Amino acid sequence: MRKLRTLHEFLMERFAADMEEAISYLDVALEEYQEDGDTPFFVLGLQHVIEAQGGVSEVAKKIGIAPQVLSDVLSSEKAPRLDTLNTILHGLGCRLSIQPLYDATSSLHHTDENYPVTPRENADPNLEISTESSDLRST
Repeated sequence: MRKLRTLHEFLMERFAADMEEAISYLDVALEEYQEDGDTPFFVLGLQHVIEAQGGVSEVAKKIGIAPQVLSDVLSSEKAPRLDTLNTILHGLGCRLSIQPLYDATSSLHHTDENYPVTPRENADPNLEISTESSDLRST
């Protein structure tokens, strides 16, 4: 008889074997955060990927911080600071990048109900932050 796995077990197995899949998962978590400010979902995504890549101790050692600091970031109700998030993502083999929200033919003054702030005169209003793989091989 085939043993059923939990979602957590499935994710751990999948993300340990396929870093590209883990990065896609983080990208979705980041999109959710951008759309509705769902910080816990984003941080849970980070927790899953970190666990699959050896756990807090291993990833903390890899990025040069104390395990307790990484645990504190992952247990906080607040979104991680940009520099902290950058360090964590770099240790996981990915980085933040900027990508347009709309195609190049859309109006520079287009407003979206999710991003109602009118852009500065010289800013491109069609930018978002997303994860992008920089090196899919785990070290």
